[in-house]
Amino acid sequence: MATNTSFQLFSSSKDKPSLGLGFLESSEPQLPPPPPSVEVLSSEVSSSVKYTVEPVYLDGLTLLKGRVSTKEVLGLPNSDLVPGIYEGGLKLWEGSLDLVKALRSEIQNGCLSFEGKRVLELGCGHGLPGIFACLESAAEVHFQDFNAEVLRCLTIPNVNANLLEKAKPETVSEVRFFAGDWGEIHQLLPLARESEINLTSSSEHGQASAYDVILMAETIYSISAQRNLYGLIKKCMNQPNGVVYLAGKKHYFGVGGGTRQFLSMLEKEVHNTVVKA
Repeated sequence: MATNTSFQLFSSSKDKPSLGLGFLESSEPQLPPPPPSVEVLSSEVSSSVKYTVEPVYLDGLTLLKGRVSTKEVLGLPNSDLVPGIYEGGLKLWEGSLDLVKALRSEIQNGCLSFEGKRVLELGCGHGLPGIFACLESAAEVHFQDFNAEVLRCLTIPNVNANLLEKAKPETVSEVRFFAGDWGEIHQLLPLARESEINLTSSSEHGQASAYDVILMAETIYSISAQRNLYGLIKKCMNQPNGVVYLAGKKHYFGVGGGTRQFLSMLEKEVHNTVVKA
């Protein structure tokens, strides 16, 4: 399948050798089988885990971020990540804040509009970029995370807290939540599934249903997961006008991932990929 997906890259503001990402300082272990992909309904929000909320200030924009205990949610110590078990969704990574700032700048500069768009946030965690898309009148916003527990205990409460406080009733987006591994989640994502089915006939009957904007922050630290991530993007991206906004560090020490390595992989995979740095 030919693809000319446009990638917009944004480096984290603290892109320097000491990243505070201690879990990345060793080689990636052999991973257990991923959990099954599931859709998590908004009504499945956890009532047994303590959720507290505090404001986060982003250059004049105020959003709300939740806080929960990793031990309480997953029975794990307060760790950044346990590969194949927990992929860091309960922590607010700096890249997600940088991505919201960059998206806001793109809108102010007339380079982006979310109005009426279909948006997917991959590796969402707190979901702040997707929440921002909701507040900017996106038609649909789908949130994906590796762990269903992250969605139930953090993402859904965080989306509710922000939209109840800020969203205009007449512009409320349709939001849905999906948990699973990037290698399998396309089987569950509605627009990804429709995109695959309709791809061959889209030229005759108009653009196939797919995501107009894909958002992701700090998702490319693991080289072993990048091909699944790229494969997922190809399966659910609107062709030819879709765009991916990615925030990440140039290099994640210890495993070799990062924006430079990811771009190199893209250029080798597809020679006509349009890359905007």
